[in-house]
Amino acid sequence: MPTYKAPVEETLFLLNDVFDWSRHGNLPGFSDAPPDIVEAILEEGGKISEKVLQPLNLSGDREGCVRNADGSVTTPKGFKEAYKAYADGGWIGLAADAEYGGQGLPYTLAALINQFSASANMAFTMYPGLSQGAIAAINEHASPELKKQYLPKMVSGEWTGTMNLTESHCGTDLGLLKTRAKPNGDGSHAITGQKIFISAGEHDLADNIVHLVLARIEGAPAGTRGISLFIVPKFLPNADGSLGARNAVSCGSIEHKMGIHANSTCVMNYDEAKGFLIGEANKGLNAMFVMMNEARLGVAMQGVAISDVAYQNAAAYARDRLQGRSLSGPKSPDKPADSILVHPDVRRMLLDIRSFNEGARALAIWALLQADIARRSPDEKERRRADDLLGLMTPVLKGVLTDRGFDNAVKAQQVFGGHGYIAESGMEQFVRDARIAMIYEGANGIQALDLVGRKLPKDGGRALTAFFEEVQAFAKENAATPEMAPYLDGMKKGVGDLQQATMWFMQNAMAKPDNAGAGSYDYMHLFGLAALGYMWAKIARAALAKKAEPGMEARLAVGRYFMERTLPETATHLARVKTGADTMMGLPAEAF
Repeated sequence: MPTYKAPVEETLFLLNDVFDWSRHGNLPGFSDAPPDIVEAILEEGGKISEKVLQPLNLSGDREGCVRNADGSVTTPKGFKEAYKAYADGGWIGLAADAEYGGQGLPYTLAALINQFSASANMAFTMYPGLSQGAIAAINEHASPELKKQYLPKMVSGEWTGTMNLTESHCGTDLGLLKTRAKPNGDGSHAITGQKIFISAGEHDLADNIVHLVLARIEGAPAGTRGISLFIVPKFLPNADGSLGARNAVSCGSIEHKMGIHANSTCVMNYDEAKGFLIGEANKGLNAMFVMMNEARLGVAMQGVAISDVAYQNAAAYARDRLQGRSLSGPKSPDKPADSILVHPDVRRMLLDIRSFNEGARALAIWALLQADIARRSPDEKERRRADDLLGLMTPVLKGVLTDRGFDNAVKAQQVFGGHGYIAESGMEQFVRDARIAMIYEGANGIQALDLVGRKLPKDGGRALTAFFEEVQAFAKENAATPEMAPYLDGMKKGVGDLQQATMWFMQNAMAKPDNAGAGSYDYMHLFGLAALGYMWAKIARAALAKKAEPGMEARLAVGRYFMERTLPETATHLARVKTGADTMMGLPAEAF
């Protein structure tokens, strides 16, 4: 049976020693979260993940969700009680506006708690996670009346939220959507259409489900310029907040899927359901992007989350599993065999995963802090810089962390050998659950195209320039410290390859756009590795300052492994970028 221990100590090291959490104390929300409060929050979040959510992960996967004859959905045994404990603990509203019952704490903390809970039970975490995204979109774009009507119940967890974008013919290209909105004459609209792949679309965890639905108002322009966003609740609320009539929205079926079985992924039918416009007509994507961008960061954290729990179980198994003898002679002569940790290839797999996990958690925190600065800083220049960096890094985080998170789940499964293929170990579930993160919230190939086609040239490359300047300043600041040389040299090589790839695009992609498309995926991974190298250099500086403390030598050794064994992959990605599009696009379509 799999186990899980929330990485509270590692996370505190990153927050306090690597990123100096206290220096943000002047920002709203941060002043209410000094280091001792942060530690208490992480410890309590770790406990509910370990003791309440993790024990339901394997059983929830086996049981799955059931659609009943009346269209209602029953979640696995224990989920309803776990959700109540999670909501009653205030975890859903951790970063929500205090005006609506939230705690107003930094978004960074809420995302880290979500990472703990996703490691423990990814399918469960999607229910409150989607609510948090819906809360953010409503809070930023809805009218004061809609906020007052919906947010308190959603923040408390009494009601949950979803996002309804995808249609059977329309995934990434939302301009093709057909769901219609007809004005009712009373300020509401009648929503008609079908949405698919709707996570948490129907369930028994909460009294009401608040769907955020993209639709086209009659007479609206074609394409994405004519899309609007609506609140479409399962039950229409009365003026006093109580539940009124059932709306004309229903779950047509539950998708049968590879993983996350305990989350109800639904086909949702809207038959002139009453909906309420969020923001301006035909500006729905602007509002939905608040939820989508937050969701992409959340999915990136899922990549780290599954990689972390998979590593923990693989490392524990490797310590205990006796098989064969060390190449350099028996290490446990009193036993019939050595543990498989004596074998270099087992250590390769474990160190590949661990060195990613520590660097990726740091990269995620760095990006999450940018999100908080962009929302909370009183300094306009600081807000703009943080928003630039966050926009640039979001596709990198989503694409790279989920790709590698899946790869690491497979490596952890491999450590178990045949036992990893058996359901009881839990490893095959981690592989199945991790796979969706590479697909939803924009498939990773789309993330790569977004990075190269939109984020790099945006504002004349201002965000990328800011990233390069930050890395160069760090290198200069630490150049005189001899112990930093192995980390700085690796970091500079990775960033140098990223700069070369960027220059190649500038010289070769304008006249031939396919060159950008052909190299985008490798560029995204090159960028991710370079950014992870920067994070490991920052981790090394903090670890060297506390070298005498327990665990720091191990942390430095893991960092050296990343620099020597993983970061050199940037050269391969650079070589692929430079091949251009000719061999990729030259084969005629009929030859496939």
